[in-house]
Amino acid sequence: MCSTGQSVPIESIECPEKYGVQAYAHTEHCDQFFLCTNGTLTLETCENGLLFDGKGAIHNHCNYNWAVDCKGRQFDPISTPGCEYQFGIYPVSKECSTTYIKCAFGEPIEQECDAGLAYDDRIHGCNWPDQLLEICNPEAVVGFKCPTKVDSSSVAARFWPFPRFAVPGDCHRLITCVEGHPRLITCGEDKVFDETSLTCEDPEYAHAKCGGGYGK
Repeated sequence: MCSTGQSVPIESIECPEKYGVQAYAHTEHCDQFFLCTNGTLTLETCENGLLFDGKGAIHNHCNYNWAVDCKGRQFDPISTPGCEYQFGIYPVSKECSTTYIKCAFGEPIEQECDAGLAYDDRIHGCNWPDQLLEICNPEAVVGFKCPTKVDSSSVAARFWPFPRFAVPGDCHRLITCVEGHPRLITCGEDKVFDETSLTCEDPEYAHAKCGGGYGK
C-alpha cells in the first residue's frame, strides 16, 4: 500500500546497514519513512490514512492512523465520499450496527461483524453488544433474552452466574449470559456444540445432535 519509492537526493543521509531491509521514521512527516534496501535509500509514503509504525500491521511498515503515535509529526487527510481517509475503518452510523465501513483506496465497502457482535468505534472493530449498552440492545443483536433465574437442576445452572443455552438449529454456537445480557459464542474450529453438556466438543465425543446431524 505504499507508493513506489523515489531516490532521496540527500547525500548526508546514509543507510546504517549495507545489507537487508530496514525502515526508519521521517523526522517531520508521520506518513513517510526512509527505506533502506541493501544500502540503497528511498523515501516512501504510506497510502492516505496509513502511517509509519515500522511494524507493518496493515501493509509495508504502515498502520491505521489511530494505532500510531506520531509524536508531533504531521500528515494530511484526503477525503472522499464515505471515507475520511483513503484507508480506514468507520461506523455506518451513530446507532447500533452489526456492520461497518472499511475504506481502501478511497472506496467505502460495508463489512459485517461476526454473528452476535456489533461495531464499536472505540476499538475500530466489533465487540459484544453488552459492551455498547448506550447504543445497543444485546437481546436484539443476539436474538435471545436471558432468564432471571434457571432451574437449579438444569445443565444451564451448572454454569451460573453465566448460564448457557443452545441455539436452536445451530450446531456450532451457544449463548451464555453475562450480567443478564446474552452473548453468542462460536465453538472453536472443528468443534461442535453438545446440547447435553452445553459445551463445545470434538464431533466424535458430542452426544447430542441438532437438526439430525452436525453440519455447517
